[in-house]
Amino acid sequence: MATVWVFAREVDGAPSTMSLELLTKARDLGQVSVVYVGAGSEKAFATIGQYGAGEVFHLDPGDRLVAAPVAHALAELVRARTPDLILFGQAYDDRDVAGRLAARLGATVISNAIGVSLEGGTATTSHEIFGGAQIAGATFTGAPPYLVLVRPKSFPASPSGGPAPQVSPQALAEVGPADGRIIEAHVEEREGPKLEDAAVIVSGGRGLGSAENYQLIEKLAKLLRAATGATRAIVDAGWVPYAKQVGQTGKTVKPEVYIAAGVSGAMQHLVGMKDAKTIIAINKDPDAPIFTIADLGVVGDVHKVLPKLIEALENR
Repeated sequence: MATVWVFAREVDGAPSTMSLELLTKARDLGQVSVVYVGAGSEKAFATIGQYGAGEVFHLDPGDRLVAAPVAHALAELVRARTPDLILFGQAYDDRDVAGRLAARLGATVISNAIGVSLEGGTATTSHEIFGGAQIAGATFTGAPPYLVLVRPKSFPASPSGGPAPQVSPQALAEVGPADGRIIEAHVEEREGPKLEDAAVIVSGGRGLGSAENYQLIEKLAKLLRAATGATRAIVDAGWVPYAKQVGQTGKTVKPEVYIAAGVSGAMQHLVGMKDAKTIIAINKDPDAPIFTIADLGVVGDVHKVLPKLIEALENR
């Protein structure tokens, strides 16, 4: 049976949602172990076991920057244990560690995958191209381990009810000047649910007209207990912070309901939200590309439609 490792970064004391998505997929590919990076806890490790991991390699960087020491320790671990496949999420730390690990091992890393399989002694990945209009495949050549970076929301996170895994603490060696320290951390304030995990998202685009009008998005989202999102155009214009950007160079989301207000539907944005279960578009241009993927389209001025919608919700 193939050996599959999942790189899991701790977020707020628990394994990230992305790592749970990867664990769900890894169960179908072989025997699963987790490389857990963070302080760790019995609760966190129990969660990992529920998603199918039989073993956890625990690396706690403390106040050290993750990439250099973790990649160094992981390279030694890979040489000793020889896994067939290592899955990483398409996130900052994951990408940094995967790239350094590939350099240390002389291995190949494939990024932006939406699917992965192990067949015929090698790994094959699938990727969206032309904004998701077509799917292309890529197959590794050479010997394992195969390193794959997977896009968020490519797989649903689903527990299997497994027992708590065996935990093996791993030492992190000093690796020189690249082994920096975190002196201070700042957490961006937000209201409502986290964008990546929200069941309902209200997003605004350039059709809002100005940064001041983004308050319509925030007001509607608050009434719906939704997260707020944005297109790259208004992020680049400085109307909202980058943390709200949905799209190819922002966050990939897959909510139950996605409301796009004043969003034209540029391919850059569609890539990040087209898999939402229900898409509601509000735009005054009947030919806007967003309507080609919308389940419900409202042709109208967002400055008139949103206030009426907010009023109706407030009166319920």
